[in-house]
Order: sequence, then C-alpha cells, then structure tokens
Amino acid sequence: MPTPRRGYPSDLTDDQWALIEPLLPEASTDGQPEKHPRREIVNAILYVGAAGCPWRYLPADLPPWQTVYWYFTRWEEAGVMQRLLAALRVKVRAQAGRAAEPSAGIIDSQSVKGADTVGADSRGYDAGKKINGRKRFIVTDTLGLLVTVWVLAASWQDRDGAKGTLVAATLAAPSMRHIFADQGFAGRLVDWARDILKTTIEIVRKPADQQGFAVHPRRWVVDRTLAWLTACRRLERVPETSEAIIRWGRDLRDDPPNHPRRTSTPPDPPHIHLDLINTLSNTLLA
Repeated sequence: MPTPRRGYPSDLTDDQWALIEPLLPEASTDGQPEKHPRREIVNAILYVGAAGCPWRYLPADLPPWQTVYWYFTRWEEAGVMQRLLAALRVKVRAQAGRAAEPSAGIIDSQSVKGADTVGADSRGYDAGKKINGRKRFIVTDTLGLLVTVWVLAASWQDRDGAKGTLVAATLAAPSMRHIFADQGFAGRLVDWARDILKTTIEIVRKPADQQGFAVHPRRWVVDRTLAWLTACRRLERVPETSEAIIRWGRDLRDDPPNHPRRTSTPPDPPHIHLDLINTLSNTLLA
C-alpha cells in the first residue's frame, strides 16, 4: 500500500471536498479510467495558486503537472468553475441568511505588478499607482463573495475596464442592479450603466476631512476581497489564466464570509473588446 502523502495547507478539508465533488463533471466513460483522484487534482491546482510556483514545480507527491494542467484548462474551457462557484455562492449566501442571488454589489480594481513572463500585449502602466503590470477588476456581492473578475492591462482606466466587468456581472447575477463604487468610477460610466444595463452605480465618496486610512461604508467589503486575493501569488502570462487562478485560489472554500482570510464563490467574464460591449449588452440583456 502506498504511503499517504503529507498534507499541504492549501489542501481541501473533507467538508470542503464533500461540497465540491458532486459539482464536478462526471468522469468520461470512453477509454481508460482516470488514474488520479479528482480530489488530488483540485489540491494540486490550489497548491499552484497558493504557492505561486510554475506548473512544472508541483511536488512529486501530487499528480503529474501535465495531468493537473490538462484538467485545469479543460475545466476552464468548459465553464466548470463558473458553474461550480455559482452553486457554492448560493450555499454560502443561504448559510448567511441571504437570498440566493444578490441584488447589490461592489466594484473595484487593483493594479498589480506583472511578472517577466507577462507579454507587452496584456500589460500596461498605471500612472496613478506607478505600477507596470495588470489591473484586476472585480465585482462582489455585499458579503464580499466574488461575482466576476476581469483582468486587463494596468493602463486601462477604471471607467473603461468597468464596462466589461459590469456586463459580465449582470450576466452572472441578473438580479444585481445596484452597484457601489469609489470616485474612480464616477462620471460617464454612471450614465452608461443606467442607460445600457439598467443598473444604478452609487458613488461612495471619501470624506473631505479624511486623513490616513479609514473604513468606507460598503466599499470596505470589496477592499477586503482584494486583500484576500493577494494571498494567491500565482502570476500568469495569459489574462484568462490569471482570472482562472484567482477563482481557484480564492473561491473554492466554504468558510463563512466573515472569515479573516478567505471567502468562497462564483463566475467571471469573457474577454469582451470595449467596442463590442454595447452590442453584447443590448443583445443579451434586452
């Protein structure tokens, strides 16, 4: 009998696996049976996200990196994570005594440095934050549970990157029609969201007399989620993979939303070119 491997901090607990296992797609009946347990595949993906290591650096006591990466890409292409996380979001909200689908959310962005493997076509310079890399746009519900993530070059302005993010959030959570945001999202975006998405953006402004750090109403929830994301240290060359790592690294958890380190939950956006956003909105949201 093989010796059980040593556990890693990123491994799923028995309770977490009991929630996730039924939501994964059934194994194919064509060809040979799967060689490696699904739980170990998920543990390996979570290890990469938490440790920030390349796929090839997976420890030898986890499944081979080629196998893990195969499942990672196939599940992502098939939208498995979006469906899985949407189901988990419903469970977490029910445990918190909330309606299954959120009616309000919070949007924010975070500029992060890009690794040397990030190509020039998907990176940029955020002059305000003085960061060369990418910008993560996220929308959460009022518990801080991720609804959608969109990764762009850091040079994108908040009001422009927010359009694709809000379209994706509306598709993922159609009942979400009120969004809280900071001053970076003020201006024409508010009118655009009202007219195109039928969504109200409420700007939560910083107090005029604020000095130093202060917790802002509503906005603190999304700030906390962005802080949680920093524990997932993996950087990817491809924006879509970066989005997937964020979902895997932060969302496959059943911890309560007030947990100091983690949250759990759902879907994300396709990459939508800015000039197609209005067309997509009118077509899908009519």
